[in-house]
Formats: sequence, structure tokens, C-alpha cells
Amino acid sequence: MYDQPRPHQAHPAMTFEQMLERVRYEGAYPTRERAEEAVRTVLAALGRQLVGDERVDLAQALPVEAALALTAQIPATEQLTGWGFVKDLAERTGTTPAVARWDTGAVLTIVTRLTGPDLLARILRRLPDGYALLFGQAELRRLQHTA
Repeated sequence: MYDQPRPHQAHPAMTFEQMLERVRYEGAYPTRERAEEAVRTVLAALGRQLVGDERVDLAQALPVEAALALTAQIPATEQLTGWGFVKDLAERTGTTPAVARWDTGAVLTIVTRLTGPDLLARILRRLPDGYALLFGQAELRRLQHTA
């Protein structure tokens, strides 16, 4: 399935260059290249987890280069928890879970600013437990309905 842009959507609130500078600042990365590496790897990993309208709407909220990193990924058949996401990212990038968590926080903090509260809430409802903290949000427990 290819993600198609929705008509009449506003352009992203920042350019890719601005996004990289903000991620560089948030993550205290020494270079723009290191910030770009974090952006591309975290968004690719998120692209493997997010599906549906939330994926399309998030892509539209991001600068084009960031959206391409997100949507170039085929969604995984099994969703990972937030911690599983960090561990998978560490394995794929050859880093430690601590570095992967740092990169995730630096990138998703900026993504949170670009999405707005409504889209972020929809994204978090779509993903398994543990992602709210990665986006810098409080993790609220979901009610379990028993029959």
C-alpha cells in the first residue's frame, strides 16, 4: 500500500534543515550529520510500526525528506512495545539501547511539536504501550475490558 497525500493539507511547519537543527539542539549532537542520521533511523523505525491514516497524516506533518524516511518502510507484521522499539533500533543501528533511546527522544520530541495534540493522541492510540514516553508524554494505562 502506498501512502498518498491528502488534498488541502497545510505544508509542514518547518523545513528539513530547521528540523535537523532542532534535533541537533535537543540531542546535543556535535554535527548536523549526526542529527540527520538520528532523524532518518528513528523515523524509519517508526515507519515500520505505524499504519493507517495516522501514518499518512504524520507524513504530511513532516518535512518531505523526513516523510520519505517514514513512508519508505514497509510496516512490520508485528508491532513492538515502546521498549521493543528502542531495542530493535539499537540492534539495527549497532548502538546500545541507551543511545537508541536518546536518539528516539531527540527526534520524537520534535515530531511531537509538528503533529499537534490531536494527531499525537491518534498516533499513540494506534501504537502499543510504551510509546507515549518516547514522544515525551505521560504514559496512561489503558483500561482492560474483560468479558
